[in-house]
Amino acid sequence: MKLASALTPVIDFVFPPRCPLCGDPVAAHGGLCLGCWDKLAVPSGTCCTLCQRPMGEGYGEDAELICAPCMAEPPRHAGIAAATLYNEPSRALVLAFKHGRRIGLAPMMARMMLTRLSILEGPWLVVPVPLHRWRLMRRGFNQSALLAREIARATGQALLFDGLVRHRPTPSLGGLGRKARARILSGAIAAHSGRAARIKGANVLLVDDVMTSGATTNACITALRKAGAKQVRIACFARVLDEALDSVREVAQFST
Repeated sequence: MKLASALTPVIDFVFPPRCPLCGDPVAAHGGLCLGCWDKLAVPSGTCCTLCQRPMGEGYGEDAELICAPCMAEPPRHAGIAAATLYNEPSRALVLAFKHGRRIGLAPMMARMMLTRLSILEGPWLVVPVPLHRWRLMRRGFNQSALLAREIARATGQALLFDGLVRHRPTPSLGGLGRKARARILSGAIAAHSGRAARIKGANVLLVDDVMTSGATTNACITALRKAGAKQVRIACFARVLDEALDSVREVAQFST
């Protein structure tokens, strides 16, 4: 660490820190400029007590509200911590990280996730959403595992990077409805047979880069609960919630 600190001025001189979204100068590597930061949609205000879906402003701080989706179908997880709501800036970061191979974004994205994650009391296992081995070979890394590693390191919790296995390749889920996504993922993910003893009775933090319909996380939760996990919480960088983004746009519109 001392060597890294000593070399920081040299690295900054040779490679001046830039915002990963717009390229403007920033104070240090691993950060966004103020303009791009302001464009991110960060969940705020009162949230659903079950899934942390933003419920908007105007409620008391101690209000315990449950969103309509959770009333219709109570979740099987113990909460969701999302760093951002999925919009154009968060999408650009995810694409640069995952498909642009800018794995150096992992520490910054994980730090943003940690700001939304409540304290993990007692021992937890940090488990990433798995990739099928063919996709892992093509990409060269599992973006969720990189985020999980940073979160485990920051919280002092145990990382179980191969706790889940994706047994069969699945096509892109983009553009598919909730039922279609669930049907494709049915049986595709299971707990690693050699890690079942560690998962049984454990508190698990499931880590993903983007949470869309919840089909992938539900498949992971099913596998973890089948292996005996005590509870499963979810941490993601971006969460797709169109109705929440609509409220964010309305607030921004009235504030300008």
